[in-house]
Amino acid sequence: MIEAKIIKDSIGAGTRLTTFVLTYPRFIHAEFMTHRMFSRNASSSRAIPVKKQISMVLKNPAMPLAFAANKSGMQAGATFGPLKQLLCRTVWRGACYAAVFFATLMEKLNIHKQYANRILEPFSHITVVCTATDFANFFALRVHKDAQPEIHELARQMYDLYSLNKPEELNEGEWHLPFITDEDAKETVDWSQINKNKTSALGGQLLIKRSVAKCARVSYLNHDGKRSTVEQDLELYYRLVGSAPIHASPAEHQAVSSFLSMRSGNFGEGWVQYRKTLANENIEKFAGPDGN
Repeated sequence: MIEAKIIKDSIGAGTRLTTFVLTYPRFIHAEFMTHRMFSRNASSSRAIPVKKQISMVLKNPAMPLAFAANKSGMQAGATFGPLKQLLCRTVWRGACYAAVFFATLMEKLNIHKQYANRILEPFSHITVVCTATDFANFFALRVHKDAQPEIHELARQMYDLYSLNKPEELNEGEWHLPFITDEDAKETVDWSQINKNKTSALGGQLLIKRSVAKCARVSYLNHDGKRSTVEQDLELYYRLVGSAPIHASPAEHQAVSSFLSMRSGNFGEGWVQYRKTLANENIEKFAGPDGN
């Protein structure tokens, strides 16, 4: 399964900022990670229960789009015919079932999911939230005949969506907030009215904080499959941004339109990235594990 969706698309001060949610085989994730102009958060093998990961792999194992002949170099040779495709898929599924068997044994031994789930990764899908102002280099490299077919398909879907989608124009001071719906906005306003003292103590900007939490989960939903509440989003936000050092990557997807901004983080001019407004978002000097 390879799927791309645009969940937020904005133009601020003349520069377009787009957030995708992407699902693709984990075996091409390393290639996607080489594109350094992207802000990314991804579903983690360390967070998904082993039984749930096994169920997802058995239901929908990640598999090459088509098997092709081996030859020297990075590009494969000719694509096999139908009979050999079937044989290759059977072999691939056999490897998948073997991985499931050993991951199940590790789960029975009560081994943590950060280890047991690694065995399943070649057959797993990954979901990624990706935000950027600069996609041209990625499209040029990956919507190309020499790219691996799976990342070519991902990039082609992204390019088609990007080309056809009409971004929302934001005024100075308006925010690009992925995963925030009208329902979230209303719920947050109602919650603020009920919890006025608590809202003041939190310093406002509740919708920004909720967007950060949802980007960390890579979903509109909580891990139990239900819509996250204001309290749940704020709890996760402060667990990430209130830690030392802070875990700031989910705060890279939010940005405010500003005609005074040149470049902010990995975003082009016209935006101030929320991460760059946070204190200690980047550790410039590490004194060692003992702090000496």
